[in-house]
Amino acid sequence: MIIEAQNIRKSFGTLEVLKGVDIVIGQGEIVSIVGTSGAGKTTLLQILGTLDRADSGHLHIDGTDITTLNNRRLAEFRNRRLGFIFQFHRLLPEFTALENVMIPALIAGMSRSEAALEAEHLLAELNLKERATHKPSELSGGEKQRIAVARALINRPAIILADEPSGSLDSTHKEELHALFFRLCREMGQTFLIVTHDEKLAAGTDRILRMHDGLLTSD
Repeated sequence: MIIEAQNIRKSFGTLEVLKGVDIVIGQGEIVSIVGTSGAGKTTLLQILGTLDRADSGHLHIDGTDITTLNNRRLAEFRNRRLGFIFQFHRLLPEFTALENVMIPALIAGMSRSEAALEAEHLLAELNLKERATHKPSELSGGEKQRIAVARALINRPAIILADEPSGSLDSTHKEELHALFFRLCREMGQTFLIVTHDEKLAAGTDRILRMHDGLLTSD
């Protein structure tokens, strides 16, 4: 199991958002989390992605007990073992596509030349080689999201966590992005955990986790 969480609880003030969630994800699975707005999906994803800490509970990711890591070690773990894709690409506007993809690798300590080679390879894999020197303002929405995927992949993380990754795209670009996720999962063996309102995307995943009112109601 690559993710094992037990009795995860999280409150914001008096509002209890997660009320004791248990979840187990296997290596190489592509799993969707669905539910109405406010059900706790994004909060759960942020905790599983170590972007936030649970108030209580146990979380092991890729054999590491996350609760034992201080902030510095947690940031290092996150950079090397996890990749993130958000609804909006969050590319830095002043950098080219290639430079945006390189950033996590440079943070991880890779040399600039090695990072550039790896970024170029990923852009080629995602049919973006010709866009390497373009800045985000010169790219389509679908291209920007694929660049965000390349950025998430550059450190070869064990897990990709995606929060409404196709929510800002039109139907054509949605289908292209979804097909890309399934291909990457199959070819690279990475685990994908996707929060989505898109029932078509969810239906194609290995498992659907449904949340309601801070609880996992079905698997």
